[in-house]
Amino acid sequence: MFGIVRPCAHRLSEGLRVEWTAHLCGLCLALRADHGQFARIVTNYDGLIVSVLTEAQAGLAAGGRRTAGPCPLRAMRTAPVAQGEGARLAAAVSLVLASAKVRDHVADRDGLLARRPVAAAARRVAAGWDRAGARTGAALGFDTALLVDAVDRQTGIETLAGLGTPLLTVTEPTETATAAAFAHTARLAGKPQNAAPLAEAGRLFGRLAHLLDAVEDREADAASGAWNPLTATGTPLAEARRLCDDALHGVRLALREVEFTDGRLVHVLLAHELRRSVDRAFGTSSCSHREGLGLLTPDGSYGPEPGNPYGAPPGNPYAPGSPPPPPQPPRDRRGLIAGCLVWAGLACTCQMCCGSFEDPWSREQRQSPCQSCGDCCEACSCCGDCGEGCCCCGESCGCDC
Repeated sequence: MFGIVRPCAHRLSEGLRVEWTAHLCGLCLALRADHGQFARIVTNYDGLIVSVLTEAQAGLAAGGRRTAGPCPLRAMRTAPVAQGEGARLAAAVSLVLASAKVRDHVADRDGLLARRPVAAAARRVAAGWDRAGARTGAALGFDTALLVDAVDRQTGIETLAGLGTPLLTVTEPTETATAAAFAHTARLAGKPQNAAPLAEAGRLFGRLAHLLDAVEDREADAASGAWNPLTATGTPLAEARRLCDDALHGVRLALREVEFTDGRLVHVLLAHELRRSVDRAFGTSSCSHREGLGLLTPDGSYGPEPGNPYGAPPGNPYAPGSPPPPPQPPRDRRGLIAGCLVWAGLACTCQMCCGSFEDPWSREQRQSPCQSCGDCCEACSCCGDCGEGCCCCGESCGCDC
């Protein structure tokens, strides 16, 4: 899956993690329901933000969740998943986003796409995704022609761009497309007054997506000779970072003007995780998360996180005289084949690389090494209670940060 907003599990509270997974799985299942199994390949992290925005404005309606069956990507567990217009709009947008990505790789002649037969097949697949997205969009009152037109204009703009061309000229088609998608969530939610600020947030989100993709691919594009907006326009990384920081600030300002029923998950994704995406792309983030240690206390030791009933208790539970820990309930082990399927799902979705996961065979809870998840600020239940600030580890940034 692709996308710039990829939160690690340890940075979301349990409730927000369930909500985020519900929207991700809801997007995947909406693609399958409307466009067939193969369409699920375009599931992406950024597309689900459209579903999150719709529900955050309208609130969770009756019938907004259904229980999905076991899936290898969820360690063969059932889960509540989002359904409805928000998930379907996310599916339509994801199809067009994926089409744009395929067209971009074809234009850059990346890998196998440098071969004409493969490139021709990829173009047919992309065109099919455009048509499928248009059908779903039309059913929801959303004209995906805006997105397709942006994709088509992108190639022409890149062809004409050269040294001295303003970088924002190159990002404009992406900005226009994401602005239209964000604004339409206000109409689906029945809050047209939110359309203007959401369009602004979407425009700046599109700018970030384009710039971060260019930054992350800069070295690889230089090695392969592929077109890159930073190299083509002669834009230094310092200027790209300034534009990203300005866009981050603009997204937060725009979201202040939006009327949400429950905007906690939106805030985490578009305020905190979007900032982390910028840090990750520019290599300025560092992981100070200490799994199982809690937060650094004034005396220099690590204690349980505030409000976390599962934090480590004070003292040493294994010291002489301490009661032994309660025995763990027995778990049913999976068979060899079922365990291998679960392992494949965990590995393919990176759940074994960050956060916690259930052992594919023994079902025991295990922790994975986290090497690039950012600092520990949101390891506690960030934005769980906006009345007390966003972060419970000392950085009280408030809910309008």
